[in-house]
Amino acid sequence: MDACLSASVSVPDTHESREQRPVSKMTPQEMAQKIGSGLLSFPVTPFKADYSFDEATYRANMDWLCGYEVAGLFAAGGTGEFFSLTPTEVPEVVKVAVDETKGRVPVLAGTGYGTAIAREIAVGAEKAGADGLLLLPPYLTHSEQDGLAAHVEAVCAAVKIGVIVYNRDNAILQPDTLARLAERCPNLVGYKDGIGDIELMTRVYTKLGDRLTYVGGLPTAETFALPYLDMGVTTYSSAVFNFVPEFATNFYAAVRKRDHATIHAGLKDFILPLIAIRNRKKGYAVSIIKAGMKVIGRDSGPVRPPLTDLTEQEMAELTALVKNLPAIPSSQQAAE
Repeated sequence: MDACLSASVSVPDTHESREQRPVSKMTPQEMAQKIGSGLLSFPVTPFKADYSFDEATYRANMDWLCGYEVAGLFAAGGTGEFFSLTPTEVPEVVKVAVDETKGRVPVLAGTGYGTAIAREIAVGAEKAGADGLLLLPPYLTHSEQDGLAAHVEAVCAAVKIGVIVYNRDNAILQPDTLARLAERCPNLVGYKDGIGDIELMTRVYTKLGDRLTYVGGLPTAETFALPYLDMGVTTYSSAVFNFVPEFATNFYAAVRKRDHATIHAGLKDFILPLIAIRNRKKGYAVSIIKAGMKVIGRDSGPVRPPLTDLTEQEMAELTALVKNLPAIPSSQQAAE
């Protein structure tokens, strides 16, 4: 039996008919083309001191980020602490993002956990107006290719909007599996790599070609941006865009121009020192981005447990790093 055949019947769809749900103004293919044309980012989800969602700060952050050149924003994604949000909170966060961005950029939503929960969140995000989904790995369990394929197809079948699979951790899709899914799921339009296996990335791109949009998803993505560009990965998700958006967009422009000198200067003077702080404790890949928001005066609250916030000493180091942020010329300045 084809790996995908059982997906649509493995989890009953108890929701209203798909015809009654709001449909994104973008087709899945239009969404994929748009996000592949520029830099992507995963806005943090602001929390108050009691860890409740801080809607006002989130709206202000989203409006501010839309003022920069960004091709797509992922609401309630990994940097947005998807794993700490409840299944009902995700569509709430997505709806606020959609309302505040007002169509200026595509808004994609995170979904994940087990298949039934992933479908439920996906449907809620579509109803909230999301233009697409990022399907994160299933919770905890490891499974075979047939099971992963059934999981992906079940989520794709639950919605009309485009879906991007996040290849990482316990959800590593092999090229043949991905090709079968691409045949069966027209709205499967993207592949995000989070493991850094160059051989696998090469085999995937060779197998699928332009059928999918490829997104770099390794933390910190700027470190891998240039070599991945040569493998067909035209975009990546920049977490630092949250608090240094001008640096992030200019760095991305340098990557697209293959400006090695500018790229290496940005890595040496900012990205690598940032990574040195990030690597000190588990979970800091998210914590350091929220800390950056505080440094620039856009305090978005604490991270939710089980993550932990940076220490006072680490905050001081990050503050100094941002204060001395190297200037990267914009693409317009470089042309002059």
